[in-house]
Amino acid sequence: MVRGTSAKVRAVVGAAHIGPSIVVTTVTVVLALLSGLEPLRVVAVALMMAFNQLSIGWSNDAIDAHRDADAHRIDKPLVRGDISSRIVLSLAISAAALSVLISLTLGPILAMVHLIALAGGWAYNLGLKRTIAATACYIVSFGLIPVIVTSAREDATLAPWWAIAMGSLLGLAAHFTNVLPDLDADRRHGIRSLPHLLGARLAGSIALTALAAAGALGVLAPLEISLLAIVGASATAALLITGAVILVRAPQSRALFRVIMLSALAAVVTLAGSAGSFVVT
Repeated sequence: MVRGTSAKVRAVVGAAHIGPSIVVTTVTVVLALLSGLEPLRVVAVALMMAFNQLSIGWSNDAIDAHRDADAHRIDKPLVRGDISSRIVLSLAISAAALSVLISLTLGPILAMVHLIALAGGWAYNLGLKRTIAATACYIVSFGLIPVIVTSAREDATLAPWWAIAMGSLLGLAAHFTNVLPDLDADRRHGIRSLPHLLGARLAGSIALTALAAAGALGVLAPLEISLLAIVGASATAALLITGAVILVRAPQSRALFRVIMLSALAAVVTLAGSAGSFVVT
């Protein structure tokens, strides 16, 4: 019984895309803390984003169960039969409902912004991932992260333009990077999003350029330049040079995927270093 329960828990966690869920939630919480958001509101934002990301992750695996099975993705719990898609979809809907309810406690403006971001993730999973609009889902949802942070304040404000632009650029890079290793397999399943149309080398180049622009914005746009922002931008630059070399030699390699993901995290550090300038008065 204990072993069976443990296996179910592992399957639930495995279907949640737990890595990206933790990263996005952590980034949002760090930005909230560094921007001076009140502690109780930081906790509420953390719970809201955790359920938001779990909902999107679970819905992705539940909706893509048949495609993953066809692609022999035995790394997926649903493909292995460890858990049913019905249970995972129920978890996704429940998590979405909880995230919306928590957002309502932080005010109508935050609730509206959060709902748009959540809808973008679900729209991607429900079919937009197969179209050119897939990139827009990432750009909008990531661009709204700084807005979520500033609208969670009791006196809700708009995030500065450069923070929104950085989030959107990170979203663009995240989408292109996420699909790079699977371009060929995706094409066989009828997925025709922008990076699939552009091809691996051009898509990788755009991802690197977007991250370079995000790093530059994080240092040049805020009124005050912090040491953390400079460290993040410097790390981004070093990683992007490495990524450019790999892009020329092996544009669909896992090595390029890892370098671009590290570059994205470094750009996030730059954004976090500028979080003190988030509040627009």
